[in-house]
Amino acid sequence: MTSSELWTRATADRYDAEETENSSPAVLGPALTFLAELAGDGRALEFAIGTGRVAVPLRERGVPVVGIELSEHMVAVLRHKLDEDTLPVAIGDMATTVVPGEFTLVYLVYNTITNLLTQDEQVECFRNAARHLAPGGRFVIELGVPPLRFLPPGQVAVPFDVSEGHLGFDTFDLVEQILVSHHLTRDGDDGRYRRDASRHRYAWPAELDLMARIAGLEPERRVADWDGAPFTQDSAKHISVWRKPA
Repeated sequence: MTSSELWTRATADRYDAEETENSSPAVLGPALTFLAELAGDGRALEFAIGTGRVAVPLRERGVPVVGIELSEHMVAVLRHKLDEDTLPVAIGDMATTVVPGEFTLVYLVYNTITNLLTQDEQVECFRNAARHLAPGGRFVIELGVPPLRFLPPGQVAVPFDVSEGHLGFDTFDLVEQILVSHHLTRDGDDGRYRRDASRHRYAWPAELDLMARIAGLEPERRVADWDGAPFTQDSAKHISVWRKPA
């Protein structure tokens, strides 16, 4: 049984509305171009496909996409967009679930590898990606860099959004590499706020490289965003690409 927390029906039903900005062409376009170029003429497999925020427009660009998703509620929302024949999805966890065939691209975006709360499961996720890749295929992860430099001595919380409709901050367990992402979101016009929290296991880029090596993958590229900006010590996130040797 995976350690990932299961997304509920209520969360799935409001997910797309809350991710409108991240689903816009300006934000999503560079990611789709990046992924489509790596997929080439082959097929792509998305781990934790969710409601299809990335997979649906990638499929519309002509890339055959298959998904793995733990939450049946998220897939139910996706099914309002594309049917099973057009975009097949297997219900299961991304560390162990296997789908038929080989892929030129396996990708895992939007910090989702942190949903696996143990290092062992994250390693198995890399192994599962390698299992599905054709020789020469790539595994891509989008992941934030843990903002621990923002933690003053004695503090355990870092805010990441303070706006009129949302307050978000992360708290850190530095021993277990667990962060809890806290959200207070204005729910409607009555002034009430909804509180949500989710647990994640953060990992450093070097740690991911070691996981990739364990899985038999080789590092190929690391950039700071989907546009390909250089990754530096000040980068807030990274897009990392590993290749399965031919």
